[in-house]
Amino acid sequence: MSLSRFGHMVYFTLKDSSDEAIDALIAGCDEFLTDHPGTVLYSSGKLADTTRPVNDRGFHVALHIVFDSREAHDAYQVAPRHDAFIAKFKDNWERVRVFDSDVS
Repeated sequence: MSLSRFGHMVYFTLKDSSDEAIDALIAGCDEFLTDHPGTVLYSSGKLADTTRPVNDRGFHVALHIVFDSREAHDAYQVAPRHDAFIAKFKDNWERVRVFDSDVS
């Protein structure tokens, strides 16, 4: 099996976790982080209402992007729209966890 795609999963825990702040971050993801070159899959959303013992509930917003290559991901990391997203929303981030992986 060839691993040629790059998965970038980000989980945001917010200082202000009101519905309005969560919705604003999701809207910001949709505005700034969509349609970057090499994007194969994009999704963002809030923590699901699940209570299984294995579920990690330590976040408010999840971002999932799969790129067609590591190079596309690396270009995304320094893209002006990505930088604008960080500048606009970082003050409300209590914790950001990033999980990158090679995916097929």
